[in-house]
Amino acid sequence: MTPVAAARAADPGRATLDKAAAENFPVAPFFLPRPWRDDLMAVYGFARLVDDIGDGDLAPGGADARLLGVPEDAAEDRSALLDAFEADLRRVFDPAGPEPGHPLLRRLRPTVRRHALTPEPFLGLIAANRQDQLVKRYETYDDLLAYCELSANPVGRLVLAVTGTSTPERVRRSDAVCTALQIVEHLQDVAEDLGRDRVYLPAADMKRFHVQEADLAAPTAGASVRALVAYQAQRARELLNEGTPLVGSVHGRLRLLLAGFVAGGRAALHAIAAAEYDVLPGPPKPGKVQLLREAGATLRGKG
Repeated sequence: MTPVAAARAADPGRATLDKAAAENFPVAPFFLPRPWRDDLMAVYGFARLVDDIGDGDLAPGGADARLLGVPEDAAEDRSALLDAFEADLRRVFDPAGPEPGHPLLRRLRPTVRRHALTPEPFLGLIAANRQDQLVKRYETYDDLLAYCELSANPVGRLVLAVTGTSTPERVRRSDAVCTALQIVEHLQDVAEDLGRDRVYLPAADMKRFHVQEADLAAPTAGASVRALVAYQAQRARELLNEGTPLVGSVHGRLRLLLAGFVAGGRAALHAIAAAEYDVLPGPPKPGKVQLLREAGATLRGKG
């Protein structure tokens, strides 16, 4: 067994946490105080694992199902896994009850207690993944925004809660940023999502741009698909602009972190535009130079 494999065997949640490096935005960068980093990684571990359950992307071998108490014959049943995951989450918020079964939820428990976090944002993320099992298409942009309210916005709200900076105005700005980041991710992953029988491009907009689902299965995007992607990218850009004042409303290291979130979205949009809105061959990813450039512009209040 390699040292990496041995470390993962000793810590079943490690493979999930390691995915932080591949996100569009910094999860818990080195410049944050250690307590913040630990708490943000605890929140990330929950969010990443629930998405992996909903997407069917759990590590092979069924370890997560066993940790959640799911019988072997139901280890591939996403709805059963989500139910068990919610039951384990309830243990996080029950100080008199048994310890959670999954190590990522055990890791989350002290974070919840330190910051008096409520179950609602976590339950929202679970609800979003339950919705993914039932809803494969979205008719309108408003329908998509309602989904993002569950699938994305709770993460930003948890960041504000962990850092002790939550106010109604900051939550509103954070929601705009998080929804934008979710839309950008959907644009990057059009082909991958279609492979999961999911389409996050609103049907009304597809009709407006004369795009059929078969067009999304092509190796490269035609003019209509590119126009549709550009339209959705502009919506995400406007949401990012709406949310960017959040960065200037805080100070110190938190300001750097939030600038990184906004910069990650802007850099990803730049990569999509640089690919001429052809997202079908694979996710357009920004380089580090572009990310740093966008972070600097965001901190200067530009962009």
